[in-house]
Amino acid sequence: MVAYTVSHQAYLKMILHSAKHPHKLVNGVLLGKKDETGRVSIDDAVPLLHNWTSLSPMMEIGLDLAGNYAASKGQQLVGYYQACERVDEVSLAPVGEKMANRIRESFPDAVALVINGQQVGSGSSALVPFTPASATLWRPVSSSPVPFTSGSSFSLASDASPSHALALIREARLHEKFGDFDDHLEDVSIDWLRNDAVRDSST
Repeated sequence: MVAYTVSHQAYLKMILHSAKHPHKLVNGVLLGKKDETGRVSIDDAVPLLHNWTSLSPMMEIGLDLAGNYAASKGQQLVGYYQACERVDEVSLAPVGEKMANRIRESFPDAVALVINGQQVGSGSSALVPFTPASATLWRPVSSSPVPFTSGSSFSLASDASPSHALALIREARLHEKFGDFDDHLEDVSIDWLRNDAVRDSST
């Protein structure tokens, strides 16, 4: 079984993206690589959309730009992430399945992560991983142990990531400075690919 590790930076970006638009579906892609041991490291996250979240020309353009950015860093697209409109919803939207399948065409071990809004303030990982159940359908991982707990094939690089993300939202209000591709289309000065304010706060 393939193992996945989510970096501190990638975790922060996913949570901040969902916090900026708490009542909208938001999505993005995961950047990383697979090492010689078979472990997939999810090193970064690039936020795509909060308005045009269907399979649209904007989605296609954002996906291509994110893929080029990953390649420039010696990485590739290894997955997709999403937060739903309701905090109690953790299903992978149809557009999410399509996006994840698109990424899977070039990275067979692609994964999809859905943010569990009810878990964001709990101090534990707020991510629900989905993997392919068939050629097109994805299902939440239900294996034991529970994902992101000891012994699971899904782990956080830093146990402090959930509490740090919460502090950046409640105290630093960093999510207000966070930008995705939609934001960039309205204000081209927003560097949605890097989000350097988050990069500086993740160390």
